[in-house]
Amino acid sequence: MSDQKPRPPQFDAAFRQRFAELVRWRRDVRRFRDEPVRPELIDELLALAIHAPSVGFCQPWRFALVESAERRAAIAENFKRTNHAALAGYDGERRALYAGLKLEGLTRAPVHLAVCADEDAATGHRLGRVTMPETLRYSVVAAIQTFWLAARAEGLGVGWVSILDPAAACRELELPSGWTLIAYLCIGWPQEEHDDPELERHGWETRLDQAVIKPLRR
Repeated sequence: MSDQKPRPPQFDAAFRQRFAELVRWRRDVRRFRDEPVRPELIDELLALAIHAPSVGFCQPWRFALVESAERRAAIAENFKRTNHAALAGYDGERRALYAGLKLEGLTRAPVHLAVCADEDAATGHRLGRVTMPETLRYSVVAAIQTFWLAARAEGLGVGWVSILDPAAACRELELPSGWTLIAYLCIGWPQEEHDDPELERHGWETRLDQAVIKPLRR
């Protein structure tokens, strides 16, 4: 057996350019084709997702594939209730604009994935979580972003349905009591491709030209 350590990869300019394109073309997809997605492909993407960083190496992400038609219907009803309540919080032109947005792909997406944080995860021995307990959930978000980019590289679309009552969703999915829903993802082959966010395209918000950076020199 060789004692040589593996050599780190060299990422050249072409790779960096393609990676920048991948990041820019990652979109929140709400419109899916009816074509199925191979289960093996989802397994491969999840195998990449769990290489995301996590606080104290606690690896708190938990994934639930929602395949039951009854549970999917319950989540769709959850969205309808929550979306109706959200609409009531807007007035005038903003309300009309909100009402015209497509904010989910629940009925067409062939794959539904609930991504949760195991709040009781013993792994990591609470390193980093004592002072900043929220980093456990941030770790799950890092896994979601890793999954999202990997899916985009395969041509898959991913949509994050955030207009849900998370506590009700956990009950509807009968998730373990220590799990917190972080994201409900719709996954499938997109009907259309865009390099700009849908909310920007439909006038909900404009992109900031640059990051807000405040140098602290004193």
